[in-house]
Amino acid sequence: MKVLIVDDHAVVRHGLKSAIESHGYEVVAEAGSINEAQAFMAQTNPDALVVDINLPDGSGFDLVAWSRKISPLTAIVVLTLNEGADYVWAAKNAGANAFIVKNAPLSDLIAALDFAISSPTSFSSKHTYPARIDSGLSAREIDVLQSINLGLSNTAIASNLFISIPTVKTHVSSILRKLDADNRVQALTIARERGLLV
Repeated sequence: MKVLIVDDHAVVRHGLKSAIESHGYEVVAEAGSINEAQAFMAQTNPDALVVDINLPDGSGFDLVAWSRKISPLTAIVVLTLNEGADYVWAAKNAGANAFIVKNAPLSDLIAALDFAISSPTSFSSKHTYPARIDSGLSAREIDVLQSINLGLSNTAIASNLFISIPTVKTHVSSILRKLDADNRVQALTIARERGLLV
């Protein structure tokens, strides 16, 4: 089985490669961005992807959705630091097969990879949120909401997510509308009550 690792940290990629190859899979390429990943996918035609969400040229969810469109049977595992309920759902909705947080044991990642390869049309996550109310937020809106939670300004959010300030404002307006909130503070309160933020 050929695996492509997509993460912007070389140390993380190295650790993942060692774990995956010791399990008997072949890591055919390591990418640090969406653009690199797309190029490597065309060159290597991997059986599986391990994708981080926070990439320098956009959201890993965009890469997952793109990958799923061109290859319905590729196994896709999202590996991330983000633990919010909406991240799990966004991963599933983008077309991923499994969701793993980076502080989980490597054995969980390998198990998720095995699952994704054997069941490319299914979804698995140890993170369940039974009381969750679907917010309807897009993957990018979740990113913006998390950034607001960190206290970042529109300028800082735009810089971090590689989008324009007007685009940030559009996302913020959409978040307020979908959460039925009057302002950012109220939006964060509602998001926490619904389990969208940890």
